[in-house]
Amino acid sequence: MPEVHVQIDGRELTVPHTFTVLQAAERAGIGVPKLCAHPALAPIGACRICLVEIEKQRVLQPACTFPVSEGMVVHTNSPKVRDARRFVLELLFSERNHFCMFCEMSGSCELQSLAYEYGLDHWEYDRAFPRLGVDASRKFFVMDHNRCILCRRCIRACDSLVGNQTLGIKNRGAQSMIVADMDVPFGQSSCVSCGTCLQVCPTGALFDRASAYMGATEEITRVKSRCVGCSVGCGVEWIIRQNRLIRIEGDWDAKPNNGLLCEMGRFAPLHETRQRVRTPLVKSANGFEETDWDHAASMVADKIKAAGDKLAVVVSGFATTEAAQAIVTGLPGHKSLADGAAPAGAGACLSVLDEADLYIVVNTDVAKLFPVASFAIKRGMRSRGARLIILDDAETSLDGWAACKYESTAVAKAVELAAGAQMPAIVYGAAGASVAAQMAKALPTSKTVAFAPGGNTLGLAGAGITAAAPRKDARCFYVMANEMAQPSSDLLTALAQADFVAVQACFREPWQSIADVILPTPTTYEKSGTITNAEGRTLALQAGTQPDAKSEVAVIQLISSLTS
Repeated sequence: MPEVHVQIDGRELTVPHTFTVLQAAERAGIGVPKLCAHPALAPIGACRICLVEIEKQRVLQPACTFPVSEGMVVHTNSPKVRDARRFVLELLFSERNHFCMFCEMSGSCELQSLAYEYGLDHWEYDRAFPRLGVDASRKFFVMDHNRCILCRRCIRACDSLVGNQTLGIKNRGAQSMIVADMDVPFGQSSCVSCGTCLQVCPTGALFDRASAYMGATEEITRVKSRCVGCSVGCGVEWIIRQNRLIRIEGDWDAKPNNGLLCEMGRFAPLHETRQRVRTPLVKSANGFEETDWDHAASMVADKIKAAGDKLAVVVSGFATTEAAQAIVTGLPGHKSLADGAAPAGAGACLSVLDEADLYIVVNTDVAKLFPVASFAIKRGMRSRGARLIILDDAETSLDGWAACKYESTAVAKAVELAAGAQMPAIVYGAAGASVAAQMAKALPTSKTVAFAPGGNTLGLAGAGITAAAPRKDARCFYVMANEMAQPSSDLLTALAQADFVAVQACFREPWQSIADVILPTPTTYEKSGTITNAEGRTLALQAGTQPDAKSEVAVIQLISSLTS
């Protein structure tokens, strides 16, 4: 790639000719303030905070959109630049209500940080102070128009990253307002509650209900880990204060999600309503009673030994690979997956979805089960004109986006439509494996993207747990459920007919009506280990908080020691 030589604040730099001044400065570690620019979004030069002085240019230029050129000399912090930035900040603070002491984001706000940096301690201009609405119709986060600076980050993120295009602007000038769809309440709009707009907002205009007032930037720690809600394996950052999870954000540096999360990954752990299990529980005539680990583990071990070959061990996709290995080596009995379907096997990298010109989705509701993958499909359709074909007998969340939808066996019709595609992507889950194989054979240029039914199903399979269902004659069950919320109907039926059921779970529900013993286990943000995602990539989990419960592996090892 051709490079150019530029000088920024007296430093000689060599950078690609495609860089902007902002990119060149950031590569050199030179800070240039910004409010509308974001690394994941295309720049638009709207906020004018990143203005810099470029020699031979008549006026100050926005660093985020101005391209570098050979011999360019830039000053990012001259008196002229600082005066211009301060003026812009004074206008922003005078336009709407930015009383920081009342704002949920005080201490974690980009606008506030710039005000401190540029010495703002009063309003230079009389404020119109309009009383703007607060839209609290969404379950997880709120839009306060009084704090909005119209940087349009949220609009661009919803469009170019998520592909949903829910957000826009109505009116002009000082009357401009962020709106959803045709100006309906956000909770009634096409919003999918992924929270991407929330994460990119530089002020308190969008704020998380669960983390409001819970801790400013200097009071928190960030821990990079992974979501295990599905087999995409999104990178997350646990936002921790005083050993408590207060917020979850997407990790912009992580593959394959590149910072995006869905409702399950971003909000579900913080809005959990099920009752947490913190000590072992044993069922009695009066319901569940708390007991110590020695008593509960001995009871489970005795039942396992008595069951002999009638023992079934069931493992959910929330378990780590290390826990699965401990089960395979430490517990007897037939071992199966809790999600009710064998893994389809690893597919191509999910980046294929950002290159395909045709998507063929086979027997899986991608938008419901693997939302971040569906964002890539929507992006492709919005930005590159890619088409979508769905082969499914049931209704799916992407039906309204599809060019065509056929029954699941209509392979010939789909192949005929896909014949002219340069790079078709076949997306499927366990139920669509056989049809997807036929499609792939008929379309040699295609790439297959396979999704396992659980977060770490491929990791469990690699450890030796591949059966889709427990033996029908099993009378004693050990279920590693973790955070699993909805067991399959077949598993529920088998557990209801068993003589004894022990469950290792984070929450009582839905196990309290079935289990004889419930053993506590850490949640995803409390444990470390590894998982394997849909691409076959090994990913690391990192605990953000210290758990009250024994680790997954420690519980298995304890029971194993009593059964040997």
